[in-house]
Amino acid sequence: MVSVYVTLLLLSFILGSTVWVGLGLTGVGVAVISLFRSSMPYIKHLGFSIWSTATTPTMIALVLFVFMAEILFRTKLSELIFSGLAPWVNRIPGKLMHTNVLGCTLFAAVSGSSAATAATIGKVTLTELDKRGYDHRMSIGSLAGAGTLGFLIPPSTMLIIYGVLAEESVLKLFLAGFIPGLIISGLYMFYIVFYSLFKKDVAPKEEKLYFTNREKLKSIINLGPIVLLILLMMVAMYGGYATPTEAASVGVLGSLLIGFFQRSLSFKAIKDALMSATRTGSMIGLIIIGAVFLSEMMGFLRIPDLLATKIAAMNLSPIALISLLLIFYIFLGCIMEGLSILVMTLPITLPLVLQAGYSKIWFGIFMVIVIELAQITPPVGFNLYIIQGLTGDNIGYVAKATLPFFIIMALFAIFIAFYPEVVTYIPEHIIFSG
Repeated sequence: MVSVYVTLLLLSFILGSTVWVGLGLTGVGVAVISLFRSSMPYIKHLGFSIWSTATTPTMIALVLFVFMAEILFRTKLSELIFSGLAPWVNRIPGKLMHTNVLGCTLFAAVSGSSAATAATIGKVTLTELDKRGYDHRMSIGSLAGAGTLGFLIPPSTMLIIYGVLAEESVLKLFLAGFIPGLIISGLYMFYIVFYSLFKKDVAPKEEKLYFTNREKLKSIINLGPIVLLILLMMVAMYGGYATPTEAASVGVLGSLLIGFFQRSLSFKAIKDALMSATRTGSMIGLIIIGAVFLSEMMGFLRIPDLLATKIAAMNLSPIALISLLLIFYIFLGCIMEGLSILVMTLPITLPLVLQAGYSKIWFGIFMVIVIELAQITPPVGFNLYIIQGLTGDNIGYVAKATLPFFIIMALFAIFIAFYPEVVTYIPEHIIFSG
């Protein structure tokens, strides 16, 4: 167990340092294997990890989906989503407040990024909702909570990263993310309805209730570009016509066409999107390479097996184990951002979950949900700072406004532990049966 303690100590040291996460993970791997297996040619393994990880089609898909999100962020898509949804939610309790949730759900289906989803939708909805007199606290809380869906609803960058690290099919993970994402979206809308029925000033009474057929038709046209882009990628991937990488290429082309027809993309905007995607992709790639190398080194030292044996001796039920992991990840979310949580803990926690009887696909969705929780957990929660940047509100106020949506998501994480088929039914029994 000495190797376990040394590894955890070194990882803890990284958290408090300014070293890049990717380089830090690689350094821990080198240090640990040098201490306990000094004769091992780790340089060759490091070179193999870099080459095999960086050249996978999955990594190309990751960068392309990031590029697509960057392009869409620079278009007028958020304005079209808001105007397209307004006629269809205005008679539901909470009225236009639901545009936060539905808008984030739609944009998440073409974004893959939590921060991009919250920022893109929020730059329009928060201004419009405040101007119309909607409850400000509910506005920012629902946006912060729904913005996290960018990590769960495909195409999700986090699911791609998990697929690389866990060696699981990205397409199956994408399929597994749909139902949980839609359920969480529905729960958020139900909470807004429930809250609105008891607190009458959430939505203004003078808000227009009826829209003409002409206005409704125009709203459908406004939603057309994003709906077509979603359907195009879904049909390409799930119809067997394209791999996730090829579908990502289709998504990039579709996003460029949207920007072209909207006349909202200049050459400079495309260049900025390309450079931003390159920086983000390089950062994520470096972290993944470090995580893969560290995972291999921990495997050579049998660290996951040692921990699994120790925890198995505690005779915890599967539900008790998942509950402890949820508490553990919520704590980590207070001091770390989501990607670091995923890459640092996966080599240790994945064997434990598999031993408890859950599948890799199920744990991928669970991990993404706890990463979403980290996005709205102070003081590190990135979505909270996105909302603060949009509104100027105090970060504590934003965190309190987001708390009900945090609780909903945490309870859903426990729910899927009791009913894992909510996650696994589609990828295991419908598309991939036989």
